[in-house]
Amino acid sequence: MKVVLQRARNASVSVDGEIVGKISNGLVTLVGITHQDTEEDVKYLVNKLIHLRVFEDEQEKMNLSLKDVGGSVLSISQFTLYGDTRKGRRPNFMNAAKPDHAFKLYQAFNELIQEEEIEVQTGKFGEMMDVQLTNVGPVTLILDSQDR
Repeated sequence: MKVVLQRARNASVSVDGEIVGKISNGLVTLVGITHQDTEEDVKYLVNKLIHLRVFEDEQEKMNLSLKDVGGSVLSISQFTLYGDTRKGRRPNFMNAAKPDHAFKLYQAFNELIQEEEIEVQTGKFGEMMDVQLTNVGPVTLILDSQDR
């Protein structure tokens, strides 16, 4: 399981021109799931995400976590994180999980964050979405459950 996170001052996601999720301060997460991912991968990444110190303290050092700053999460499902571009010019998405498996783990990811009393806004799974954000820093990191 992979998560690309971006620290955001504000962010929104729209489907067919209608905003379906919006945050003012927190993290935008692009969530990719592969075939062998499990709930253990979800738990690992949620724990890492909510405690990762990527927000600045009074001395402008990244010492504060999402929980510390009371931030929110805009969570976007992103199967293209498992695109393989080694051959040819068109990405191969065979490593991305099938929708039923991916949806189950994506929901678990969002629910575990909410259980930590962190607001989660989402896009619509499987839909074409437009994501807008102001990336602060910029801070962009890649988390991979295979790295634990």
